[in-house]
Amino acid sequence: MNLKDRLLKLLNTGNVRSVKAKKNILASFGIKGVSILIGFIFVPLLINYLGTFEYGIWITLGSIVGWINYFDIGLGNGLRNKFAEALAKGDNKLARIYVSTTYAALSMIFGAFFVIFLVANPFLNWAVILNGPEAMRSELSILVMITVGFFLLRFIFRMVAIIIIADQRPALSNTFDPISNVVALSAILILMKTTDPSLINLGIVLGGAPVLVLFIASFYFFSKDYKEFKPILSLVNFKYFKDLAGLGIQFFIIQITVVVIMSTNNLIITQVVGPEAVTSYNVAYKYFGLITMLFVIITNTYWSAFTEAYVKKDFLWIKNVMRGMIKIWIGIILIISVMLAVSAPFYSIWIGDKVQVPFMLSAFTALFVVVYLWYSIFIYFINGTGKIKLQLYTAVTVAIFNIPLSIFLAKNMGMGAAGVILGSCITYLPGAILGPIQYYKLVNGKATGIWGK
Repeated sequence: MNLKDRLLKLLNTGNVRSVKAKKNILASFGIKGVSILIGFIFVPLLINYLGTFEYGIWITLGSIVGWINYFDIGLGNGLRNKFAEALAKGDNKLARIYVSTTYAALSMIFGAFFVIFLVANPFLNWAVILNGPEAMRSELSILVMITVGFFLLRFIFRMVAIIIIADQRPALSNTFDPISNVVALSAILILMKTTDPSLINLGIVLGGAPVLVLFIASFYFFSKDYKEFKPILSLVNFKYFKDLAGLGIQFFIIQITVVVIMSTNNLIITQVVGPEAVTSYNVAYKYFGLITMLFVIITNTYWSAFTEAYVKKDFLWIKNVMRGMIKIWIGIILIISVMLAVSAPFYSIWIGDKVQVPFMLSAFTALFVVVYLWYSIFIYFINGTGKIKLQLYTAVTVAIFNIPLSIFLAKNMGMGAAGVILGSCITYLPGAILGPIQYYKLVNGKATGIWGK
């Protein structure tokens, strides 16, 4: 039997759910590989286009605008679980009601948010917020307005990707990002040849590309594969908003804690150390984040599969999948160790001498990835079941301590950016301990009280 035949046998062995998951994982690796390659091209390209200082400002702004992700009160994740549950029960009409209601709710929420933002934006000094020169105040205000506008549109149109993922087709959904990146990369190369460096032009390109791709994808898939789930006004029923938002609000609060734990890192580093340090942090995070991206392909693929399996009480299948992911995590520790050992020469080849990344920053970033991936193995399963109340309480508790802990380590302990990522690592430890315990209780029918809510 040749390699191709062995691969086909491996892919087609198991029940329907496992076969679908394995095929999606394999396809997603290839698609994500393209995304990673483009991402690695983007970093030196943008640093060369903007310079280290303005690139640091752009990265920090991206982190802040990314907070908008969480103003959907968790409706994206709520739709993902409820749509998957409706499909598992064969209730396509209910699934369409969930889709229509989610689109209507998001349009109302983000429409109101953008109006409020337009009123408030002239009074916000983004030069101070982003620690840039006062001369950039007007440019940054325009940039933020453009970036926020595109980001809101992107989030609404992204619901088609959520539906595809909930249908256990994440590989298809994963194609949208690399296509958007290719469009953006092409536009940036044109900008570099035809215009002077401009944050505003960059904002239009990087904000507009994904919106364009998702708009086209929405039109196509709601006309073809998901025609029976196409959102229509007559099926908007806010009685079902409670189903979406009840679970969604819990996801929303958890997502807010993720903002506090991770997305504030760039802002803390900017204020405590400076924008140049954000660039160093971003380089290390992208390097080791490569492993995170690959591993999340696996965990993300199984989220909706876990939902279906849990609804159907297929606990044997769940246990087999979880054992497999733990084995992969053990192998990842070895890979991370090698990456840390060769990080300095890799940075030199990748970025050159424009950015210096201290070894301590690389070491703590590597440690963070190991802790986070262990945590994510169990959290993605728990998210799929919807039993997230314990995760909610834990996340809120640790988030309260994250910012002061990160500032203390970065400033008072003199650790700089390395202290910020160490703070995030410490913050994820409670979840990394409680997650496996809750998983054990859920799959063995022992989840009582907070463990089963």
